[in-house]
Amino acid sequence: MRGPLVWILAVAAGVGLVIGVTAAIGSRDDRGETVTAGKWAQSVCGAVGVWRGELEAIVEDIRTPPSRGGTGTQEPQSETPQGRTGFVREGLERAVQATETMVEGVDNAGVPDTPQGDEAAKLVSDWADSAQDELEEAQDSLDEEADSLEESIEQFTGAVGAIGSTLAGGVKAIADVARLDPELAAALRESSTCQQLREEQSST
Repeated sequence: MRGPLVWILAVAAGVGLVIGVTAAIGSRDDRGETVTAGKWAQSVCGAVGVWRGELEAIVEDIRTPPSRGGTGTQEPQSETPQGRTGFVREGLERAVQATETMVEGVDNAGVPDTPQGDEAAKLVSDWADSAQDELEEAQDSLDEEADSLEESIEQFTGAVGAIGSTLAGGVKAIADVARLDPELAAALRESSTCQQLREEQSST
């Protein structure tokens, strides 16, 4: 997987601007309103794209946690299964927060004015909600202290797998929308945020 900042820089030319993009997505509230296919595609892919970049950065952080403390001393406990689980727990907290923002962005995108617009909007909204539920369940699973090394490793791998599963689900949801509605398929092809999302998917 590419470095955590590569995709983010491509979208917003800096971490600070990504935060601004995320806030902007949340502020465009067309919830329940009918919008053009192009506007809907731009908003949805923008929300999913920023979220994807944040989750990829989280996964990279989990894979390469800091091995030194603030004083420069080694922290060998960070390499134990229990220590790694702590990093995963922190990562999941960030992932849940990012997903909450993404859910809001998807809901705020409104309903596309196309033959299958209502169904398409519901499909993506249902996936976004399920992604949040899946990550919250993974977060809850880490609250139970493992009784053995094997259980700790199982917790770690299951939690990381939940992040990967939600990312894959997002790809499928967008693809399902394209198959569902030809007008939306065209809008998804032409949207700049959807093009960026496709480029990132093909490069990972």
